[in-house]
Amino acid sequence: MSSEERRVFGARVADLRKQRGMTQGELSAAIGRTASWLSQVERGIQPVNRLDVLRLLADGLGVPLQVLEPAAPPPAEAEPTPQPETNDLDQARLVLSGHPALGVLLSPRQDFRPDTLDDLRAAVVKVWDLTHGDRFAELSAAVGPLVPRLERASRTAPAKYLPELHDLLARTYQALAAAFVRQNEADAAWVAADRAIREAELSGDPLGVFAGVYRLCHAFVRLQHLDQAEHAAATAVSALQHHAEVDEPAPQHLSVLGSLHLMLALVHARSGDRPSARREIDAARVIAHQLGTDRNDFNLEFGPTNVEVQAVSTAVDLGDAGEALDIAKDLDTAGLSSERQARLLMDVGRAHAQRRQYADALDSLLRAEELAPEMIHTHVASRSVVHDLVLVAGRAASDELRALAERTDSLP
Repeated sequence: MSSEERRVFGARVADLRKQRGMTQGELSAAIGRTASWLSQVERGIQPVNRLDVLRLLADGLGVPLQVLEPAAPPPAEAEPTPQPETNDLDQARLVLSGHPALGVLLSPRQDFRPDTLDDLRAAVVKVWDLTHGDRFAELSAAVGPLVPRLERASRTAPAKYLPELHDLLARTYQALAAAFVRQNEADAAWVAADRAIREAELSGDPLGVFAGVYRLCHAFVRLQHLDQAEHAAATAVSALQHHAEVDEPAPQHLSVLGSLHLMLALVHARSGDRPSARREIDAARVIAHQLGTDRNDFNLEFGPTNVEVQAVSTAVDLGDAGEALDIAKDLDTAGLSSERQARLLMDVGRAHAQRRQYADALDSLLRAEELAPEMIHTHVASRSVVHDLVLVAGRAASDELRALAERTDSLP
């Protein structure tokens, strides 16, 4: 590059960065470079000649390579666009590794731009959409730049913006905790939930703290630390109930309290404690009746319908397949997310398998797969029942069942 070419290129980078609402620190962190390097590029001092660096910069700016550098060679037409082969959370795990904003600690500053808030809000909504859709590879890619941006913003913004920024961080970490649990990566879920709890407290939203405890309990259950899950959930329920006795609880309060009762039902069911599990389901039913409608506060999807979905799952965990099928028979889940609808169908499939109704079990699992394929492919319970169905069928296993076993990696 000549000096004039460097100047024009640097100005283009700066313009594209500003259009994206990103600071030099945010862009440089997203592409793994220093802010000093990026500053020199934008001022026309540092040339960018290597194609791989150009592509990295274009990806960080969210533009095609030819928009960033029109002289760059076009992609070969014969080469198909590579598609992700796995639906993993590898990049999301890296986001949790270490401190998220070391550079700000060394160079304190206040360079937050309020006009980026709309973009940050939309990004957090997208994170939850991807989580509910079990689109974990996309989720992992989205949080890669988002979490560092939020973490830096929460340390560089004026005080009046901090409550919302901490709330956005809490919601993002809650989504990560939920995703890691579904991917059976409970250690990462524990870290994400713990961070969500801290950020919710910093935001000034106590109910967000309790929602974070709910996510933490799911990590404990997946780790089979049922005593820790019971302690955390029971402590949270006690605090919320005491508060409800003093003040009239808001709907959000009831949603969180009811969800924690469902968490205790899950813990007791996994422990084989039938009376305690039923008691917690009944407590959740009372709260859902008081709430009167299905809600989605803190992405918990609590309400009368979801209580019955959890009641089905609890009955299956306790080996009460007939009760599970009776509850599920007239349950209308059309108003719930596809994830919850698929979860119900998966549990119905487990119940049919317990009753040796193998054709019905397969049908339920296939219907669940249509709604949430990644959940059925990765969930421990679904893979276990598919594995058992193949074992029982033996050589008589249908092509449909064998294909499902291959997709879920459940062949004996």
